[in-house]
Amino acid sequence: MSAVDILLLHSVHGLRPAVHAAADRLREAGHDVHVPDLFDGRTAETVEEGLRISDEIGRDELLRRAVQVAAPLSERGLVYAGLSLGAALAQNLALADEKARGLLLLHGTSDIAEGATARDLPVQLHVAEPDPFETDDWLNSWYLQMQRAGADVEIYRYPGAGHLYTDPDLPDHDAEAAEATWAAVLGFLEDL
Repeated sequence: MSAVDILLLHSVHGLRPAVHAAADRLREAGHDVHVPDLFDGRTAETVEEGLRISDEIGRDELLRRAVQVAAPLSERGLVYAGLSLGAALAQNLALADEKARGLLLLHGTSDIAEGATARDLPVQLHVAEPDPFETDDWLNSWYLQMQRAGADVEIYRYPGAGHLYTDPDLPDHDAEAAEATWAAVLGFLEDL
């Protein structure tokens, strides 16, 4: 197995212990993981509180902060990864980086720009089923657009899990779905 460089972006809850635990899990598998704090130390207990922080900072500024962290690392060929809001940001970064080695999306996706290309980019998406933020219609459209862009997409759905089911400190947590997710993630990274 070869180690990969991973940029892991947090959700609207901020850089919480679960994000560090996810990074540690990936490091234990031999990967180099970078975990920036896009919220400047702030965390949120609820989605609503997190959305207020995110809106206050602004999507463009969050993306700028993520790019600032990714830029010096991108020459090595990053795997962009994120949780919910972080997944949306990671997707934007990966589709703009010709050297991206992979895209790992947990709990979220983003709009795809018209004419975006992702030639042979390995993409793995993990989402709850149903998920209030990632509806079936949206995911079907997203999948077709990613296919048209040239990405190699795998989607994993977890019936009955809550939106951020990998975070053990949130009500959405589903231990079985989380373990299945991390097993698939490690397999995905091993194949890169």
